[in-house]
Amino acid sequence: MDIEKLKHDLKVLIIEECEKDEVEADDIKDDLELFSNEIGLELDSLDALQISMGLQKKYGIRLGDSKEFRRRVTTIQALAEFIIEENA
Repeated sequence: MDIEKLKHDLKVLIIEECEKDEVEADDIKDDLELFSNEIGLELDSLDALQISMGLQKKYGIRLGDSKEFRRRVTTIQALAEFIIEENA
């Protein structure tokens, strides 16, 4: 699995699932905390749930509740690595 393509696809998934149409995938940095103000997405626990559902639908992985999601998936890089690990 190409990690660069996966990271781009994850950014697109987040934008679509969270309806952040004003953001471009290239604007999201791989190493910034997804749920921080620094990244500029203003994600909350409802967004975490939406992203989690999108990940389940697209990649077949389950992360449980939004708190677990936010603990395990901190950045785009971490999320991509987690998906690769789960699909290994």
